[in-house]
Amino acid sequence: MYDNAHVHYKDIDLVAGFIEIDNNTNIVVAKGIKDSIGTYSQLPVFTQGAESTTQDSIIFNFKTEKAKIFGLLTEQEGVIIKGQVTKKENDSVIYVRDIKFTTSDKEKPDYYIQTKKAKIVPDKKIVVGFSNLVIQDVPTPLFLPFAYIPLTEGRASGFLMPTWGDSKEQGFFLQNGGYYFAVNDYVDLAVLADIYTNGSWGVRTQSSYSYRYKFSGNFSFRYEYLINGLRGFEDYSKSSNYNISWSHSQDSKASPNSRFSASVNLGSSKYYRQSLNEFNNNSFLNNTLSSSISFYKKIVGTPFNFSASATHSQNTNTEVINMSLPSLLLNMDRIYPFAGKTGAKKNAIQKMGLTYALRGDVRMSTTDEFFFKKEMFDTAKAGMQHNASLNTNLKLLKYFTVSPNANYKEVWYFDRINKTYDQTEDTVVSDTIQGFNAFREVSAGASLSTTVYGMVNFKKGNLQAIRHVMRPSVSYSYRPDFEYYEEVQQSSDPDDDFLEYSPYANGIYGSPGRGISNSLNFTLNNTLEAKMASKDSVEAEARKVTLLNNLNFSTSYNIASDSMKWSPVRMSAGTFLFDKKMQVNFNATLDPYALSINGQRINTANIKNGGSLFRLTNAGLTMNYSFSSKELKGKSNSQQQNAIDNNSDGIFGEDLDLSNDRRDKSSQRETKKTKLYAARFPWTLKIAYAVNYLNSNRQNEISSNSIMFSGDVELTPKWDVGVSSGYDFKGGGFSYTQLRFARDLDSWKMSFNWVPFGNRQTYYFFIGIKSSMLSDLKYDQRQLPDRRLF
Repeated sequence: MYDNAHVHYKDIDLVAGFIEIDNNTNIVVAKGIKDSIGTYSQLPVFTQGAESTTQDSIIFNFKTEKAKIFGLLTEQEGVIIKGQVTKKENDSVIYVRDIKFTTSDKEKPDYYIQTKKAKIVPDKKIVVGFSNLVIQDVPTPLFLPFAYIPLTEGRASGFLMPTWGDSKEQGFFLQNGGYYFAVNDYVDLAVLADIYTNGSWGVRTQSSYSYRYKFSGNFSFRYEYLINGLRGFEDYSKSSNYNISWSHSQDSKASPNSRFSASVNLGSSKYYRQSLNEFNNNSFLNNTLSSSISFYKKIVGTPFNFSASATHSQNTNTEVINMSLPSLLLNMDRIYPFAGKTGAKKNAIQKMGLTYALRGDVRMSTTDEFFFKKEMFDTAKAGMQHNASLNTNLKLLKYFTVSPNANYKEVWYFDRINKTYDQTEDTVVSDTIQGFNAFREVSAGASLSTTVYGMVNFKKGNLQAIRHVMRPSVSYSYRPDFEYYEEVQQSSDPDDDFLEYSPYANGIYGSPGRGISNSLNFTLNNTLEAKMASKDSVEAEARKVTLLNNLNFSTSYNIASDSMKWSPVRMSAGTFLFDKKMQVNFNATLDPYALSINGQRINTANIKNGGSLFRLTNAGLTMNYSFSSKELKGKSNSQQQNAIDNNSDGIFGEDLDLSNDRRDKSSQRETKKTKLYAARFPWTLKIAYAVNYLNSNRQNEISSNSIMFSGDVELTPKWDVGVSSGYDFKGGGFSYTQLRFARDLDSWKMSFNWVPFGNRQTYYFFIGIKSSMLSDLKYDQRQLPDRRLF
């Protein structure tokens, strides 16, 4: 058969320019055909089952299924295989001589692994002998005595190659070596270890799990044993740090009436600062670790729902840990006991709603030293709290809304403070008495609110109108004095010298209110918008522009106070500029009262003391600006692409995975081709500025003043350069600074991250093959930060 010959036999399909079949010997010979200029075309394409190969020529026995192939070209799980002579024993074993392996799909690959002989088991493995890495047809001095490449689809268990290097303190090291266990279709596990020549070591376990339509999550545990200095010297020290992280989420389809979730990040306070193999900058710069495990259950057929949670908050600077084990909450949704039989709520009585909540907590406060030890549980405190509220609303004079409310609170404690005067020592002695104790509070109030609209129209120009929306609100609240405070003699004079104290001062929900609370609260919220004519067309709809997103004022007047009844006025404002690319927020506190010579707040109006109507005590301004070259050219930029293009590595508080793996930008973008003489440099820039002013006690100073920025520039379609840094104008120095360089090498990728100065000074260089099949073919070098133990 000649020219586009095609043979199909059982699961075998053969297409070639020339096919010869000998029924006596059961031999099939297939090859290409020459054209007029001597070039071969219609090369044989041999397909058996799911496997397909292209070759120069093939001799195949369709009875024994053995074959001899010349000029093989095939692909196995992303690995392109080119062999000179191939012998196919059966449908499961193939031997190849003079073979090249590569992941480059170019006609002339930019690299390949060359070996004399190899064995291929389709969909299972490739075993090769002595091999040499060749780059751009130039042999390198890199040789492998043998190689084993698994070809299984999906996840497969296997070894994880370590990274080697050296550090000043710990010496030479191997990091991130271990084994990956593909446990089953739902769970995997990676066990990694680090070892250093000075005796330091570390171990980490990472596991992910997922059950479709049920739940998913991941868990990791990290432990490091660190040695610094030399035994016998003063700087010799040992330290052990650990970190546990767990994230669990339930699919919304799993159960409509209950859910379970977990977000855990706890461990040693110094872990992220002293770890030799953790480079998550966001975690390093953050001084708070927090965790929450919660369960929620809706009690069907009732207005009640129940939740239980365990929380953890840890300050890594002070090493103080606060925990709630557990926290229980029984909550009743709002019910309307006076609504009509049909559920209609037409008047204030029918709109009256009742809510109730019962909460119970066991709380502990400890430090790293006593975490989950006996001392931690000895300091545990417990309590329960009942809250009930009744409120409604009604219209007044058509434009006003009145919302009266009444509240009841009851708190249960299981101990109380009792203070007595010791005449012998002439001091007050405090004792904690165990037993059931309770206090109750009742309060009532009402609020009056409305909305006022103002509009100014313009007949000329692009500005058509300005609209001002005001939302004033006045509220009144009253709480009587239930006189829960007690008195104790505190000196030898029993008549005049008494100390007033609360027996519930150590309670987890605080003490009852002291004295009468009788106050008026005032708020005024403003928004300002403009209506602009469209520049595109006369008939186009006008666009709305926000001039002031918010301008808010609030203060209160304490009727029950003897003096200084007005509280400071708090003001906040915010707006967007430059087509919402810049966000500006401002806040200030204005005090109507003056200060004495000693700096104490006195009952004299500031204006009567020779000042202005209000005294500015503090103010703050923040600005955030994010833009890119794409936006300047009118191209949209999605949030996901912004996250990739503007990767500040956690400087601006982005959520990053708790690992030292960085996302490969080249794998998330479309394949790019270089262009010569192209003066086009795509870039992104993100800037954040913050300044605070303090004058509460005549300081009259800028308390903080700093700027942070992060940007990336694409010098060429394959070269990316980025920087993240900041400057503290108050302290006079640069904040955490990082330089990033990335190069797309087609089949390879290269990156270099450098922190040039500071206590986290380090660098990380990586070059390796993109394909996951040959991901172990890499070189990376890292300089560890100098983290001396303290």
